[in-house]
Amino acid sequence: MILTPRTGTAGSIAKNRALVFVKPHALNDQVKDTVRELLSKSKIVICREGQIDAAQIDRDMLVDKHYYAIASKATLLKPDKLPVPAEKFKDKFGLDWSDVLKNGQALNARDACDRFRVDAVGLHDLWKKAAKDGGLVKFSGGFYCCKIETVESGTFYVFNGFFMEMRNKYVAEGAGIYYFLAEWSPCDLSWSDFRSKVLGPTD
Repeated sequence: MILTPRTGTAGSIAKNRALVFVKPHALNDQVKDTVRELLSKSKIVICREGQIDAAQIDRDMLVDKHYYAIASKATLLKPDKLPVPAEKFKDKFGLDWSDVLKNGQALNARDACDRFRVDAVGLHDLWKKAAKDGGLVKFSGGFYCCKIETVESGTFYVFNGFFMEMRNKYVAEGAGIYYFLAEWSPCDLSWSDFRSKVLGPTD
């Protein structure tokens, strides 16, 4: 389960709200029933629930927005809009970031799929191999760059190339998520206890 918090009001009493959803790999009736039972036992009211299919997730870029810190570098923004630390880039790759941009050698993950003519899984394989060969640098949390080379396409510097395979789990044919809009009184359950005792540690 993943949650997105929100604080709402009901009359004069502030309520906690969370959008909780079941990931595609766990989406079945048994899991949905387990979530309903778990929330009910914790005095959490389900205000609304429903399923969102892969086509809508892909069309509205819902997974990209949810994982924005990672996805912004992979799909939502072009490399020239990214806060690439030029000194760190040069320390790793021996090139000026401005020259790489000018030469068109910087790609986000979505464009890298087109450039290398691969799907999400194919890019993930290229990314893993390049990283294993020492071509990966971490700029900050959720912000990575990898030097990927192929005989057919040449050399490019790809940002967050791992995200496309992760995204594909949500947008592949037949995939989907099931969401619960949950609400409860902080008098019955604190936000920290909701996170730690109801949902448990994140994976």
